Amino acid sequence: MPDPVPSPQTPPRGGVPAARQALALLQALARSPGAVPAAALARDLGLPRSTTYHLLAELIDAGFVVHLPEERRYGLGVSAFEIGSAYARQEPLARLARPVLARLVDAVGHSAHLAVLHGREVLYVVEQRAPSRPPLVTDVGVRLPAQLTASGRALLAGLPPAQVRALFPDATAFVDRHDLGPRRLSELRRLLGEVRRAGYADEDGEVTPGFASVAAAVHDHAGRPAAAVAVTFPTEDVDAPGRTEFAQRVARAAGELTRRINGRRPD
Repeated sequence: MPDPVPSPQTPPRGGVPAARQALALLQALARSPGAVPAAALARDLGLPRSTTYHLLAELIDAGFVVHLPEERRYGLGVSAFEIGSAYARQEPLARLARPVLARLVDAVGHSAHLAVLHGREVLYVVEQRAPSRPPLVTDVGVRLPAQLTASGRALLAGLPPAQVRALFPDATAFVDRHDLGPRRLSELRRLLGEVRRAGYADEDGEVTPGFASVAAAVHDHAGRPAAAVAVTFPTEDVDAPGRTEFAQRVARAAGELTRRINGRRPD
């Protein structure tokens, strides 16, 4: 009997070592601030030099890597840029998030959204509005100060302290909307510590008076905060136990989206 042909939807187990090694090379080049010698790539990845040169040659032929002969170094090629551009065009994060947000809205009866960090601001990329609920300031494409929003706080809490300090070097970095929220780095650090201990972030009236939000971070393959899932609701409509339930549901939704993008929670 002939061997069964593997389904394209279920690739055979065990992986392809050469593919893993080629992807590792591309990831190493992507992490580097500049072009890298082949010897350094071989050393850092634990590959034989001959294997490294063979893989680089294939990647050069495909346009994913370029060789800089005068510098004897290698960098990412045009094909790598095209892949990154295609990722942005296809909006996979937003597309994967929409069904998760829809189920979250069905469960809580209030509007939900997905936001990403952009400098000291959060950028809202998906909004799932609950039926009969009013429009919110967190519409798609809107940017808001990260330290005032639940989504921003959930994302900032997952960054290294040095990165948070670089984003908020002095008092001028703290935008004031309604005379609420942290005004200096020490206050923000205390707030982010509370977010890490609780596993979610919240805000009440700091973005829009009369509305509150709870949010939790979505993590990428390296355990870094990639986005935040949040629910926003009128402050008077939800009591303390209800907010706790919302926070738990939001955290579960963020965990589901983390799995959908092949991410993992940080160690």
